[in-house]
Amino acid sequence: MQEYAIYGIEIALIYLFLLVVYRFVKGSSGDSALRGVAILFTVLLLAVYFVADAVGMFRIAKLLEKVVDYLFLGVIVVFQPELRRGLTRLGQNQVFNRFLSRKDDVIPKLVQSVFRLSRAKTGALIAIERGVGLRNYVERGIEIDAVFTQELVDSIFFLGNPLHDGAIIVRGSRVMAAGCLFPLTENPDIGKRLGTRHRAGIGLSEETDAIVIIVSEETGRVSVAIRGELTPDLSREGLERMLRANIGADTHAAVPEAASAGAA
Repeated sequence: MQEYAIYGIEIALIYLFLLVVYRFVKGSSGDSALRGVAILFTVLLLAVYFVADAVGMFRIAKLLEKVVDYLFLGVIVVFQPELRRGLTRLGQNQVFNRFLSRKDDVIPKLVQSVFRLSRAKTGALIAIERGVGLRNYVERGIEIDAVFTQELVDSIFFLGNPLHDGAIIVRGSRVMAAGCLFPLTENPDIGKRLGTRHRAGIGLSEETDAIVIIVSEETGRVSVAIRGELTPDLSREGLERMLRANIGADTHAAVPEAASAGAA
């Protein structure tokens, strides 16, 4: 009886493995083939363990065991493309990448993208997450979770895009969400000439430790808000220096003196 219990556990483990493989091939041309393999595998296992072995047909049982062994090799050959795709997905899994992969330096892409928007006088609001999570704001926007690229940012802030008036949230090297709304600052000392985009950027930086980049739609000027302080009219080199000094740094790191004046 104990022997049959062990057989049952072995079969359950095998089918668990087949279930994992099925998740990779589901919807592909190998979908039906894998189901056929599972049916054939069931017949062979029942024949080996519960029929041939029970009635003493040891030669047939031995032969069927060999067939089962070769069936595994056949599965690897038949499902080679699906297995390759599955291993690729596994290698791209974010859980493993956190431990195994080197962090992508997104700062040059950010700077280049921001000043491309600046040259076109395309208004933009980009929040870079640091220690304080911005999940609440991500959930209120349109979740994207895509690799940061200039083309993606350009398309989001393109005037005809319904998301262009909102902000994007960047976590590491990924754009987590677009069309996000931030709280407006209530600081009475903020210059009255600043528009809604700048006030929203300052407001978020007051509530969190995020770095917020603002591109003025009227002038194309680039500003950065950190901890409620606005540094306006940054050059390309100035923006890169500020990002490198603050991204991943302690939230109490020094911030350049900010001016409260600027154009929206």
